[in-house]
Amino acid sequence: MLRKKLFLFLFTAVFFSCAQSKDPVEKKIDELLSRMTLQEKIGQMNQLTGTGLSGDMISQIKSGKVGSILNELDIKTTNELQRVAVKESRLGIPVVFARDVIHGFKTIFPIPLGQAATWNPQLVESGARVAALEATAAGIRWTFAPMIDIARDPRWGRIAESCGEDPYLTSQMGVAMIKGFQGEKLSDPTSMAACAKHFAGYGATESGKDYNTTWIPEVQLRDVYLPPFKAAVDAGVSSFMCSFNDINGVPSSGNEFLNRQVLRKEWNYSGLLVSDWASIEQMIKHGVCTDLSAATQKAIKAGVDMDMMSYAYINHAEALVKSGSLAEKQIDEAVRNILRMKFRLGLFENPYIEEPTEMPYYSVDALLKAKQTAIESTILLKNENNLLPLTDAVKSVAVLGPLSDAPADQLGTWCFDAESSHSVTPLAAIKTMLGSSAQVIAEKGLTYSRDMNAEGIARAVDAAKKAEVILLFVGEEAVLSGEAHCRADICLPGAQPELITALKKTGKPIVMVVMAGRPLTIGKQLEEANAVLYAFHGGTMAGPALADLIFGKAVPSGKLPVTLPRMAGQIPIYYSHKMTGRPAENIVTINNIPVGAGQTSLGNTSYHLDAGDSPLFPFGFGLSYTTFKYSDVKVSKNILSLGQTINVSCTITNTGKYDGAEVAQLYTRDVVGSLARPVRELKGFQKINLKAGEAATVNFTLTPDQLSFWNADMVKLTEPGDFQVWISADSQCGKPGTFKFI
Repeated sequence: MLRKKLFLFLFTAVFFSCAQSKDPVEKKIDELLSRMTLQEKIGQMNQLTGTGLSGDMISQIKSGKVGSILNELDIKTTNELQRVAVKESRLGIPVVFARDVIHGFKTIFPIPLGQAATWNPQLVESGARVAALEATAAGIRWTFAPMIDIARDPRWGRIAESCGEDPYLTSQMGVAMIKGFQGEKLSDPTSMAACAKHFAGYGATESGKDYNTTWIPEVQLRDVYLPPFKAAVDAGVSSFMCSFNDINGVPSSGNEFLNRQVLRKEWNYSGLLVSDWASIEQMIKHGVCTDLSAATQKAIKAGVDMDMMSYAYINHAEALVKSGSLAEKQIDEAVRNILRMKFRLGLFENPYIEEPTEMPYYSVDALLKAKQTAIESTILLKNENNLLPLTDAVKSVAVLGPLSDAPADQLGTWCFDAESSHSVTPLAAIKTMLGSSAQVIAEKGLTYSRDMNAEGIARAVDAAKKAEVILLFVGEEAVLSGEAHCRADICLPGAQPELITALKKTGKPIVMVVMAGRPLTIGKQLEEANAVLYAFHGGTMAGPALADLIFGKAVPSGKLPVTLPRMAGQIPIYYSHKMTGRPAENIVTINNIPVGAGQTSLGNTSYHLDAGDSPLFPFGFGLSYTTFKYSDVKVSKNILSLGQTINVSCTITNTGKYDGAEVAQLYTRDVVGSLARPVRELKGFQKINLKAGEAATVNFTLTPDQLSFWNADMVKLTEPGDFQVWISADSQCGKPGTFKFI
């Protein structure tokens, strides 16, 4: 009896100790959940798009059937809907208002792929902070960004929203965006809940077609596609979003392995998981559910907390619980995650949006940051005879091309709230910069990127003949990239190739600036132009940024976040590929094959007869107006073991005439593994500023964990063996150092 009383005493003491130490937010969730009816719980799981102050929306909020509202931007409407939720619903649970704020709200920054080209996480974080300050002023407290899908197929329109092909770079950029959106404290009224999307493997879509199927071995899923999402969890991201695609036949909205095993159990994630737009309903079209009731059951069992615009949970979840097909504890779990985010956002204490006397849009600081990001996102691919930067000696320029004065298109995809009237185009910026010091001859030639008008080309040629230098702005309209805007042929569209060829015949030097939502196959145009800047879609301040670069007020420092293919047939092409048993050697391309050559005469190695084995430009590549010399890599010790670290260093010298910034990139290779390993893997980078003639030593620390991978038994480990390590200017150059892990 004494032993039993002692046990009860100890149990009670532990229980009350745990209760007292419980997170205050969790206590509030427990209390609120205990008062909720099943219908009210399910209502929190329902996300609808805004319909203003419609009677239907008000009645649904009043009856507790709406947890979140998308796309409502009028502050008075937002506050009135929130008042109904807080004052007229039974429990007074606030609604969270959401919007796609991807690369800016009003002040538009470069597309995320362009931001990744800066290799500057601090700058990217500052851009996300600007977006949060602007969007929260309009009532938006939840954004569906960052998109951290690994994208290795430039045919896919949504590569524009990605940070490129590499897990490490994407992780760093994704974390930077999360920090910027969420700020120092999530409950601050200027902070937005970020959303890591799309979970997972969306960028592996077959044929580069949006929403298409994916087939990803678990080893590849864990090594390549999941690391940015784990980094997002570690950074405290508030929410996740399911991807549209299926992985190995299982749509992500119904994927228990992803959403429960990996996200909840392995990563201990306590945030909110939302479906993508109607993706629960789309499981019917995928062919894995017979109807919306079955889709509801599958999604809730898989751990999807909130239904975005399928009307699935609100119409079917209650009946499924009452029939025993779903357990109410599964509903409770989802509602806990939703309420947790609302409490963390401070919505229960401060549900309303303060109406500012002046909206904080297009501030001087915001525009300066947008311009600097556009500058650093631009990549110099070619600079024949140091044509750039142009000097004061140039007294006339022809500003040509469909993107030279296209205020809406330079903003890029997925910026619903942008105002193109605030865009400063290259033509406008160049005119402002040159003033009366040089003549600016403007002629688009082609009015838009798909234009096939030969008469326009003739006008552009006439304009070019009157100038000393051609400034040619080519690329894609914004509508040619982004969600559901995929291309099988990723060349310059329309008559742009013919325009460039015609301009080449004038004999005038050509500075070609590519403004696009993806990598394009520009091999021929690269040969025809004398200098090439790749600018992606640069946002509101793209024009001033490009003018500064062209005329030497800024020096290019962007580096490719994705490989540029020579032709679409090379896709997927990425730097961290595996070595084959017959790597490319003695490459003989199609036009050099002797007539009558024997079938095995070319040597039987791995390459394309018409493209060879190399990209047009590798991941990490980018030139400057100055030059940088890398000394030999130094490795602090030859042997690395568990619990230790190793230092890798390199001295970089600015050997040119301009001050500039360089991105030192750290790569490793596991020479022999139980599974074939990539030829290189990015493990770190540093962006350093060096004055002309200045040298600096960069240092990186490597740990055994950074060298680990998932083996065939699905165990993550670092295998003993030899490693190579580079500090280099891109993913193909440099001489490696070596060390051994034991």
